[in-house]
Amino acid sequence: MARLSKMTRAEIHEFYARLRAQKPEPQGELHHSNPYTLLVAVVLSAQATDEGVNKATKLLFEEADTPERMVALGEGHVRDRIKSIGLYRNKAKNVIALSQQLIANHGSVVPEDRDALVALPGVGRKTANVVLNMAFGHKTMAVDTHIFRIGNRVGLAPGKNVDEVEQKLLKVTPDEFMLHAHHWLILHGRYVCKARKPDCAVCVVHDLCKFKDKTL
Repeated sequence: MARLSKMTRAEIHEFYARLRAQKPEPQGELHHSNPYTLLVAVVLSAQATDEGVNKATKLLFEEADTPERMVALGEGHVRDRIKSIGLYRNKAKNVIALSQQLIANHGSVVPEDRDALVALPGVGRKTANVVLNMAFGHKTMAVDTHIFRIGNRVGLAPGKNVDEVEQKLLKVTPDEFMLHAHHWLILHGRYVCKARKPDCAVCVVHDLCKFKDKTL
């Protein structure tokens, strides 16, 4: 990955301010009704699109929106419901196992603690950060492929891996933007600053971006 120039502090503030002006209250695109269904949806979203996960969970969440109901369905039934998404066999196993652990260790309640979350089957740091942010309002940065790309491409927070980008983003992102920052970045990466060909002509921050191969 080529070395990029970094944004200045003033440019970073303006970068987020423009994304906020464009979408003041960004929402995650995974359908859910409570912290538990959010957790399950995020676990299922690994190597799958949000659209695909939403199609797979529509009937599943109508049948089971609590750990007890999910366990009662059984792994085979869950597997059949989500078989349209990647890695569905292992994901079904994890959904049942994490539901069992929530019942046994957390009174069927999704814990508001990163260490407790990552101890659940199928839950990594990114998933934990999404749940902490969306369900509990924590100012976390869940770095996925979109955010990793943007952090490097635009000069916001260049890093060699997702952990490095996460730590840099936590450091450089002004506190006033932290609650919604990861949503703004994900949506920007998904719909504007796309992997193969960024749509620079409609980008509201193109003049702040350090990317050398803009499509303007």
